[in-house]
Amino acid sequence: MANQRMANQRIDESANRRISQGGYALGESANPQSSVNHRMPTEDRPRVSVLVPARDEAGNVPELVARVGRAFATLGLTDGAAELVLVDDGSTDGTGAIADGLTASYPFLRVLHHRRNQGLTAALRTGFLAVRGELVLFLPADLESDPETDIPLLLGKLDEGYDVVAGWRQGRKEGKVFASGIYNTVSRWLFGVTAHDMNWIKGFRREVIENLPPLRSDWHRFLLHIAANQGYRIGEVPTPWQKRRAGRSKFGLGRIPISLLDVLVVKFLLTFSRAPMRFFGGLGLAAVAVSAFIYIFLVLLWLTAQTQVRPLFWAAGGLAIAGLLLFLIGFLAEIIVSQGERLAEMERILREQRAEIERLS
Repeated sequence: MANQRMANQRIDESANRRISQGGYALGESANPQSSVNHRMPTEDRPRVSVLVPARDEAGNVPELVARVGRAFATLGLTDGAAELVLVDDGSTDGTGAIADGLTASYPFLRVLHHRRNQGLTAALRTGFLAVRGELVLFLPADLESDPETDIPLLLGKLDEGYDVVAGWRQGRKEGKVFASGIYNTVSRWLFGVTAHDMNWIKGFRREVIENLPPLRSDWHRFLLHIAANQGYRIGEVPTPWQKRRAGRSKFGLGRIPISLLDVLVVKFLLTFSRAPMRFFGGLGLAAVAVSAFIYIFLVLLWLTAQTQVRPLFWAAGGLAIAGLLLFLIGFLAEIIVSQGERLAEMERILREQRAEIERLS
C-alpha cells in the first residue's frame, strides 16, 4: 500500500506540474490562480459528469443544481452514478459561496474555484481535468438550457453510438442569433461539420476530452471542429431554448471579429500542425519558383534587348532568400512537432498508469 500511495503521489505531482504550466490549476495545485473546494471522489467512477462553468450566476445556481438533481433522479443516476462539477470562474457576486453551501444538500455537487476570471475556455480546461464520468455533458449556468430536459436528450443521443453530441437551440429569441449564424456558416464551410449550432451545449465520451489538444483562449467554440478532425462521430439533437432567468450575458457582438480570426487559426492548426513543412515548404517553394522565373526572364531580356531591370533583379533575390528562410522555418517546425508528439505519448502513458492504479486501489 505504501508503494501504491507513493506511485499515486508521483503521478499527481506530475499532473499538477503539467496543469500549472498550462495557466490553470486543479485540486490542490500550488497555482495561485485557482483553487478547489469539493468532496473527495468516490472510489467508483460515475457514469455521467455534468460540467457547468459559472461566472456571476448567483441568481441561477440554486435552481440549476436543483434541476440537475431532479434530472439525475429521473434517470436513476443516484448513489454516485452521476456528478455535477461547477467551476466558479472568479465570480464577484457570491456564486462560489452559494455553490459551496449547496454541497451539503446535494452530495453529487463538486465545486472548483478560479481566484480570478480566466474565461470560459480556462473554466472548461479545469473542469475537463476534474470530471470523472464516462460521459461528460457541458451545460451553461444561465438556465438557457434546462437540465431536466437537455440532460436526457444528450445522453439519449450519446447512447445511439455518437462520440460527441451538440444541442441545436429551438425557438431562440435574442440579439446574438445573427452573430451565431455567421459563425456557424463559416464553420460549416471551412470544416465540413454539418451541425447547426456549434457553440451550445454538448455531450462527450470521455476519450474525446482526454484526446483534446491544449485549449487556448476562446477555443471552447471549436470543440466540435477539433473532435470531427480527429475522426469522432458527431451527432446533433434539437433542444428547447429558455430565456435567461437572472443575471446578464457575458457575450456580445464584439466577439464576431475575434471568432472569425480564431476560426482561421484553428483551421490552420488542424490542417498543418502535424505537417508544418507542407505549409512553410509550399510557400518557400512558390517563392523560389517565382524568383527563378524572374531570373530566367531577366536573362532572356539581357540576351535579346541588352536591357537590365535592377529593381526586379533585387526583388527576385529577396524572394529567393525568403523562400529559403521558409524552408528553414518548416524544418524547425517539424522538429517541434516531433517533440510534441513524444510529450503527448508520455502523457498518454501517465494517464494509463494512473487509471491502472485507480483500478487496483
